[in-house]
Amino acid sequence: MSKKTRPAKPQARKLPKGEAEQVRIRREIGHDFALRDDALGRKRLAAGTLEAARVYEVSNDGYAATGGIVRLRAIDALVGITSLSRQQREAGLRYREDFRCSQQADVKPMRWTERIDGGREGGGIADSVLDAGRAYAAATRALGHWEVAAVVRQVCCADGSLKRLSEQTGEGRNVVTKLLKVGLDLLAVHYGMMMRRRVG
Repeated sequence: MSKKTRPAKPQARKLPKGEAEQVRIRREIGHDFALRDDALGRKRLAAGTLEAARVYEVSNDGYAATGGIVRLRAIDALVGITSLSRQQREAGLRYREDFRCSQQADVKPMRWTERIDGGREGGGIADSVLDAGRAYAAATRALGHWEVAAVVRQVCCADGSLKRLSEQTGEGRNVVTKLLKVGLDLLAVHYGMMMRRRVG
């Protein structure tokens, strides 16, 4: 008499290796605020959140519980600072784009050809690069104060971290963050992303 075979329970697919590692590290150090339970009851990264985008690393491929040192891999400050508004982030990204377009190193000068009337045909720099340079210069002027401009340039154009800026300037990280936010607000107004606040 043959035994009836029970249908096997559907096996949940394993989490992708990278995600499983991030979930394990977060659970070990108690940073489970970026974790959510899925339909199968597994802990997973809360997709689409900035916190889930952070990458944790443990020294020597070890475990925090056995003495491994946990480091948070440096990420773009415009992405990593969760308190930035959408407009602030977009303004910073646009400023960065203007800067990068204006600094294109691979632009090759074209040959100048002189006309008889003293004019010229062709130019050494593409119009798009010149336009980006003008846009970047105008946006930088809109930042006003040099301290604000310095912080915004470091974060948006030089991929600087707030921690490094804080160490370089001797100011607290909260002061540097405030200067960045003021600058991003000014850029958002300059780019027409938010209405200028009325005083009074």
